[in-house]
Amino acid sequence: MWIGWIEFDVLLGDVHSLKEKRAVVRPVVAELRRKYDVAAAETDHLDLHRRAGIGASLVAADSKHVIDVLDAVEHFIAGRPEIELLSARRNLGKSDD
Repeated sequence: MWIGWIEFDVLLGDVHSLKEKRAVVRPVVAELRRKYDVAAAETDHLDLHRRAGIGASLVAADSKHVIDVLDAVEHFIAGRPEIELLSARRNLGKSDD
């Protein structure tokens, strides 16, 4: 079993409140879940209105599939016009069980 995760640090565009931040971040997280069948959530900078941490993870039998999905997720986030991707961290691990 292969486990992969990716975490993004993003800067939001014209956002002036936490309510406006939620209006930007929630649809992005929902689209990640729907389009790529990953577990996704806002993971960091919860109290800042112009920054967000967004994470996604998945489990699969094949490492190539995990890498392909993580690449697609990163491309999706980088291509969003309403957010600026500041950094991305990822990890891939194999279960020893």
